[in-house]
Amino acid sequence: VQLVESGGGLVQPGGSLRLSCVASGITFSFSTMRWYRQGSGNQRELVATITSGSSTNYADSVKGRFTISRDNAKNTVYLQMNNLKPEDTAVYYCNTPRDLWSAYWGQGTQVTVSS
Repeated sequence: VQLVESGGGLVQPGGSLRLSCVASGITFSFSTMRWYRQGSGNQRELVATITSGSSTNYADSVKGRFTISRDNAKNTVYLQMNNLKPEDTAVYYCNTPRDLWSAYWGQGTQVTVSS
């Protein structure tokens, strides 16, 4: 199984980025996909979830600014991030459950929000 994130970078406050995560080795269309982030010195936190039926859920800190979506034909999950704030600075990780006790993780992509 491979999860490969891309799309991170440096952006000014108020700007936008779209992260992508391409999955291989899983039945993507049946898989719940998640985005997590980990800022410097912080615990990894769940940002957004999309189920196989495309139901979504968001952390309170990103509601109304971030949108998670999926393209099953491309085995890809996206995270559209708008109105970015300095506190959104983190490494963003793609995740999908492996079983009840573990998950597959990508290598992460750095997002830096700074003027």
